[in-house]
Amino acid sequence: MTDQNEGEVKVPDPVQMSRNMADIAERSSKIVNDFLQRQAQQAPNTQVDPFNIGQAFFDMTSRMMSNPAKIAEAQMELWQQYLQLWQSTAQRMMGDESDPVVTPERGDRRFKDPSWEENQLFDFIKQSYLLTARWIQEQVHEVEGMDDKTAQKVDFYTRQFVDALAPSNFVMTNPEVLRTTLESGGENLVNGLQNLLDDLERGKGQLAISMTDREAFEVGGNIAITPGKVIYQNELMQLIQYEPATENVHKAPLLIIPPWINKYYILDLREKNSFVKWAVEQGLTVFVISWVNPDEKLAAKTFEDYMTQGFFEAFDAMTEATGEKEANVIGYCLGGTLLAASMAYLHAKKPEDPGPDPEQIKSTTFFTAMTDFSEAGELGVFIDEAQLNALEEKMQEKGYLEGSAMANTFNMLRANDLIWSFVINNYLLGKDPFPFDLLYWNSDSTRMPATMHSFYLRRMYQENKLIEPGGITLKGVPIDLSAIKTPSFMLSAREDHIAPWKGTYALTQFAKGPVKFILAASGHIAGVINPPASGKYCYWTNSRNPKNPETWLKNAEEHPGSWWPEWYRWIARKSGPKKTPARTPGGGKLKPIEEAPGSYVRVKAE
Repeated sequence: MTDQNEGEVKVPDPVQMSRNMADIAERSSKIVNDFLQRQAQQAPNTQVDPFNIGQAFFDMTSRMMSNPAKIAEAQMELWQQYLQLWQSTAQRMMGDESDPVVTPERGDRRFKDPSWEENQLFDFIKQSYLLTARWIQEQVHEVEGMDDKTAQKVDFYTRQFVDALAPSNFVMTNPEVLRTTLESGGENLVNGLQNLLDDLERGKGQLAISMTDREAFEVGGNIAITPGKVIYQNELMQLIQYEPATENVHKAPLLIIPPWINKYYILDLREKNSFVKWAVEQGLTVFVISWVNPDEKLAAKTFEDYMTQGFFEAFDAMTEATGEKEANVIGYCLGGTLLAASMAYLHAKKPEDPGPDPEQIKSTTFFTAMTDFSEAGELGVFIDEAQLNALEEKMQEKGYLEGSAMANTFNMLRANDLIWSFVINNYLLGKDPFPFDLLYWNSDSTRMPATMHSFYLRRMYQENKLIEPGGITLKGVPIDLSAIKTPSFMLSAREDHIAPWKGTYALTQFAKGPVKFILAASGHIAGVINPPASGKYCYWTNSRNPKNPETWLKNAEEHPGSWWPEWYRWIARKSGPKKTPARTPGGGKLKPIEEAPGSYVRVKAE
């Protein structure tokens, strides 16, 4: 290890070390006892394999063992690769140059410490792991005869296993951790144990990994601070109207429907990256729905309730507050799925049915919104009959799904970035997590009402009925996405692991109104929250929407920077001239209830 003896080696204070270990032992004992008591109480209702992983791997193993010749061939291939690695490592140890046999994928930050390349031993450990990890995943992926769902599940959980065994996750095989341990006299490991216990205590025996400094942010203090007022509320949502930033505004106001899987302030983090603030500065009168964090009292709330009490009541309140009957609407993620379903309903309903006239909605904008769930990405791993039954049983106990359950699912999709990087930083290096507004929001999870969530998972994710004409009925009205005639702007993200862009693109082939499709670089959040001032990423446009999304991308034009100005140029043409005197919250028929961001968003899921 090249850096092993660099820096001063700190000798730990034995008295302080003894006190720290005694405190750790006492806290650990209490956590373990509390956890065991809870497990004993839950034991009769606890399922051994709620994710139905065992059967998937049994199927995979059975099919793999039916072809022993292929297994032998694969083992010989791995052996040959190891011979190459040993030869390469031996050359380096003798002072010769040698190209690596395998290198980390681009963007893999686990091996960023220079010692992973400079030190022959750690370079061998790294390459040995990468070779084995790649070989395991390839063998699993090439097993023939499994159905698509089983194959996807096996691939996913094999990757979880492989990621967990990375040498960077262990003290003795991580050069940075070893160096820090020597230099601090083991203080990093003691601090890491304290951090681990803090997270276990906060999770009441379950590990709730701290991703950011939770004390560094305050909703309404230094995030979600764009000035505005709550002008309407019901049991499902509060409606926020924001203070104008220009003397005159566009005639048509803008309503934003965020997802209720997370809190709305992803669109209003801080001044430098707030989409809400930026939209207000363009001369738009902006309204945002802030969804309630539901408890057992709202267990029976349905997808229809989110449409009528959420979208429709917010739209009516907005028109009452501004005096304008026409408006533009944005739906983000699940909010976009709700918007698409609602628009199909509005185009099919009778005049006496609930909801505004579809002609009142001048345009719709969809941010990373799924409508065709046949390409739902790796989230589909969690959707099968056995898992849905287990989830529904769990939700029936309390009437909702715990926010942590959804958060853990999303974190597993990017385990190296959202789980193991924090294990290394917090527990092995003993550091406090860095204050990061996006990760604070990510940790501020919300619950999901049992009835609504079951409908959403079964009817959309499992059965993919939303894309099927008449497949879903809302308020007694069979809906068909092809009935949507409203002009639409669709934004998807190329690296989106939650709403894969090829699945979101499907709406371009169903909606009958004009559709402008934009593809942003990066993922589900960073692809959307990309202010022009940041100068990050890029986006693609294409004047045509062919049936095949790959054809769309092949013929698309790439543009540097943020897509926000592109959207504003489009929405400005749908909003009327910027000649209307600025509207102040409370200046219309609806009087303010409280200051933004309101009280609903402050309710924690714990």
